[in-house]
Amino acid sequence: MPRSVIYKRILYCMLAGMLFGVVVSEASFYFLNTGETRPPKLIELDIPLGTADRVARGIADPNLPSSITFVAGDTLRVNNQDAVVHQLGPLWVPPGSSAAMRLDSATDMSATCSFRPSKYIGLNVQSPLTLVTRLVGICEAGIPMGF
Repeated sequence: MPRSVIYKRILYCMLAGMLFGVVVSEASFYFLNTGETRPPKLIELDIPLGTADRVARGIADPNLPSSITFVAGDTLRVNNQDAVVHQLGPLWVPPGSSAAMRLDSATDMSATCSFRPSKYIGLNVQSPLTLVTRLVGICEAGIPMGF
């Protein structure tokens, strides 16, 4: 069998594998996308009036999450509508005011907070999905399939 025929077969197999990689990777991205693959933005967390009273009774406010997922680069602004000072990690937020912090690096952490009965809130910061990340996923699926 001439080498040119072998090279063409290898090329077709690699192209078919890469096409399969595109389909699998992009379909996975589409179906598993939970919103954290967006560009960084401002996230606001509102602490409603009466939260401190509910926390003192051991009742969690259903509008305040036990954990929040962010993208690296997001800014979290805490708006305190309650009558007492509240804390979220390094932020001290007096009544009727707000405070903000930028979440620059990907990490999972628990921060102290005064508006949850457990006194902790989970802050999950994920790396943003970039074009390079998606291309790597395509190649990691497509190249082995081509072989």
